Amino acid sequence: MKNRLSELEFKMQEDGFWNDPEKAQSVTKEVKGIKDRLELMDDLEKSLVDTKELCELYGEEENTSEYKTILKDYTDIKSKVDSLKTEALLFGEYDKNNALLSLHVGVGGKDAEDWTEMLLRMYTRWLDNKGFTYKTIECVPAEFYGIKSVTLEVSGLYAYGYLKSEKGIHRLVRISPFNSNGKRQTSFASVEVLPELEDYQDIEIKQDDLKIDTFRSGGAGGQNVNKTESAIRITHLPTGIVVQCQNERSQLLNKESAISMLKSKLIELKDRMHKEKIEDLTGDMKEISWGSQIRSYVFHPYNLVKDHRTGIETSNVQEVMDGNIDIFINEYLSGANK
Repeated sequence: MKNRLSELEFKMQEDGFWNDPEKAQSVTKEVKGIKDRLELMDDLEKSLVDTKELCELYGEEENTSEYKTILKDYTDIKSKVDSLKTEALLFGEYDKNNALLSLHVGVGGKDAEDWTEMLLRMYTRWLDNKGFTYKTIECVPAEFYGIKSVTLEVSGLYAYGYLKSEKGIHRLVRISPFNSNGKRQTSFASVEVLPELEDYQDIEIKQDDLKIDTFRSGGAGGQNVNKTESAIRITHLPTGIVVQCQNERSQLLNKESAISMLKSKLIELKDRMHKEKIEDLTGDMKEISWGSQIRSYVFHPYNLVKDHRTGIETSNVQEVMDGNIDIFINEYLSGANK
């Protein structure tokens, strides 16, 4: 890691380097990330030394207070080490990028709309715990309760690398609060994760391939938002991909955000289909099925969250819904890179 840092810092000193803002921004971001991780490793080394000294000092004494302190320190160190191990697996082309996280309601009526909002809370809790920042790009609330869809722009190093493990269908089983007979209900929501492209990763899209519609923004947003057609919907005709943005008051800003989302979707689809060019994504690429669920969250008749890809499971449903999903992310990334 230190060798990579020296290489990057040398590159930053090359003549003419700062004349290329896109390249400069990319390398500066990587340098900062490496420096932060070197600092974390130094802190971990100091913590290990301190914890070892405490173990030696109180190893032969029955001191409950010190034992709890040592156990807490060990747990914190292990968590940080596990995080660094997982991060070492994130070497994909877009893993370091920011991410677009989208949730969409599936089958299940009101329960599915409620479930989509519950997942949003779970992910925002996780993002807060990991130190990522995020803002809402687009949100479509349900008629009575919950949400139909929402898209977040997540910023931070390795945002896409971590979140890509969450792509897929998430299944909820519980006693429905919307069923007067107290029956068990199964509902679904889909999670889509896309890399936000850096300037140097930009792709060209033909204007003739785009259908652009404007409409009035829905939901809360002030009188101006609701009275003017500031929201944008863009359809990529060759693939049938549709994106929309209504978060900004300006139609121009919404269009820029929508175009950015479309490019991310095309890049992700190109990689998934192993195509060399965006132009190859035509015809039979229009139908992309959801497939089976990647994870089940069972609230009744027992408590269990299970990832069907890795087999990892936990009975602490509430902890998972509070954003503690690292066990699923870490195990998925470990298996995907074997």
